[in-house]
Amino acid sequence: MPIKPLRKAVFPVAGLGTRFLPATKATPKEMLPVVDRPLIQYAVDEAIEAGIEQLIFVTGRNKTAIEDHFDIAFELETTMAERGKSLEMLRQTRLSPGACAYVRQQEPLGLGHAVWCARDIVGDEPFAIFLADELMIGEPGCMKAMVEAYNRVGGNVVCGLEVPDDETDKYGIIDPGARNGALVEVKGLVEKPKAGTAPSNIMIPGRYILQPEVMRILETQEKGAGGEIQLTDAMAQMIGTQPFHAFTFAGKRYDCGDKAGYIQANLELALAHPEIGDKVRAFGEKLFAKG
Repeated sequence: MPIKPLRKAVFPVAGLGTRFLPATKATPKEMLPVVDRPLIQYAVDEAIEAGIEQLIFVTGRNKTAIEDHFDIAFELETTMAERGKSLEMLRQTRLSPGACAYVRQQEPLGLGHAVWCARDIVGDEPFAIFLADELMIGEPGCMKAMVEAYNRVGGNVVCGLEVPDDETDKYGIIDPGARNGALVEVKGLVEKPKAGTAPSNIMIPGRYILQPEVMRILETQEKGAGGEIQLTDAMAQMIGTQPFHAFTFAGKRYDCGDKAGYIQANLELALAHPEIGDKVRAFGEKLFAKG
């Protein structure tokens, strides 16, 4: 059976961002900046690098800033052009007409429900999922590497990331089968296993390539942990019926849904930034030298 090309991606961005209140009271957490780009921009750039053609944003109330960010800012662009300033940084935020779609998740019923809200636009095609608060940095980008793996094996491919053994109880962990380089067969998924019981140390950060059959499962999925419709539960039902692999990502992952992870991402990416890296490094050395 031929492998269908991956053209679409879903961005579940309806969350309330309560861990970052009051900063997220009026600003979507996905619009929080890491140095000079909002989190959602990093995810979109990663998708475009991977060849994704249609971006589907599952939004909620008070999320219009995301839609505005990827639109043309006529007054701003006109003013900058009149003043002779480069518009290159703004062109990077424009999405072509028809390249993006927005749907609403009207109730906070979990990640699985958010993904299911995009079912009519996804249709009968494989699709990627990006959790924007999981910032993945590497060359090539995480999703581009995953797509290359998907084009070889088909089926479902999730990102896998090795974590210390004493942290496996914090994440969804894969039960691994045969390994072929960076690809690992997935025999099962265990959500936050008790300390010492994890089948591996490979967790699943927020990158997925799934077949459309997962939508049919989510259609009748009962609520799971936390009273929410869990994507992990639906994926687990697909194991054994379709090829299912984890691609172990060799780059860096920052959990920007966590305050400490968000600050770490800003610090490390600022140090690598060509315009400000030297100044940030000099400041940091003075700051940490004080003890």
